[in-house]
Amino acid sequence: MLAILLLAGCRAKPPLEGKSASEFEKMLKSQDPAVQAQGALGLSRLGPQAAGAVPALIDALKNSETIVRQNSALALGNIGPEAKSAVTALSDALRDPEWVVRRQAAVALGQLGPDAHAAIPALQKLNQDPNSLVRRAADDSLARLRH
Repeated sequence: MLAILLLAGCRAKPPLEGKSASEFEKMLKSQDPAVQAQGALGLSRLGPQAAGAVPALIDALKNSETIVRQNSALALGNIGPEAKSAVTALSDALRDPEWVVRRQAAVALGQLGPDAHAAIPALQKLNQDPNSLVRRAADDSLARLRH
């Protein structure tokens, strides 16, 4: 029994546990796409506390890996109005070839609040998107931005 308890205590901490925004931002700049994706996901969990990482997250929206782009959009949305400088980059992400990135960018724009009004025309274009989840996310964000 004691051996089991000792082994349980020796496990490494999960990669997202106990890290600061600056540590997650460093992960975002790693050469390893899996680490980059974890860094963006970690920043998404910090919400507005990750506002300092907005420029790095904007850069990550251009990453070659879908999961990094998706998690970066997630983080920007969770940061909220403090990520208003990402409106143009998120609007560009609405044309991403991957539907998961388009959907997450649409959701994020709705979370940025009034500063994302400039994205309304780009969100409206998604009413023709082939993916229903993208269309629904765009509709939800449009409703939030119009109020």
